[in-house]
Amino acid sequence: MAKNILGRMAADTLGLSDIGKIISPQDFDKVDGDDYIMHEDGEKIYFVIKSKSDEYVFTNRGLLHVDGANAVSRKRVVKRHEFYYERVDEVTLETAGTVDLDIEIKFNFGNERFSIDVDKKQLEQLKDLYKALVEISMIQGRNYTSVEDGINGLKMANDAISRNHLEGNPVNIVEDLAKFNFNWMENLRNTYNNKDFGEVFEKYINN
Repeated sequence: MAKNILGRMAADTLGLSDIGKIISPQDFDKVDGDDYIMHEDGEKIYFVIKSKSDEYVFTNRGLLHVDGANAVSRKRVVKRHEFYYERVDEVTLETAGTVDLDIEIKFNFGNERFSIDVDKKQLEQLKDLYKALVEISMIQGRNYTSVEDGINGLKMANDAISRNHLEGNPVNIVEDLAKFNFNWMENLRNTYNNKDFGEVFEKYINN
């Protein structure tokens, strides 16, 4: 046990560990991930965690993960996760024990599970990210329920129509029904599927 603790402390001192640091807003433009942000489309960085090998760049549109193979390799893989297409859930924050050097935030983004170690001295800042992700998760959950209710309502309406005789040209009836269904689903997506969570980040992130 003592050997493991000393090993971790030595690794951190020598710069061999992968404990992330929260980057100040004035340095956002200096991280690698900034090169891949869609500034032209209004995307904005709100929070950045940078470790020896990885960057986690949180924006109003989602998460940009600059994935490094290891601390010494220059090879990087850029992965984008967007709130519009993927849900955030199971957000947890693990604080440090007496001898721990790091704290940890965990969450699912779509099908991927993230577990990010951060310097324990930056707990207060990480709490802000935790609250923002929890709020986003709750909003997405409510939106998902609303979309499901809307889809079920549409199915019931179509079933009711199919059981009744409709007057008119069958081709026109089918075209009108298909157009109505498309517009209904499009309206559901536009109403209950947020693309931009900038307001949530501005509410919780104290930049």
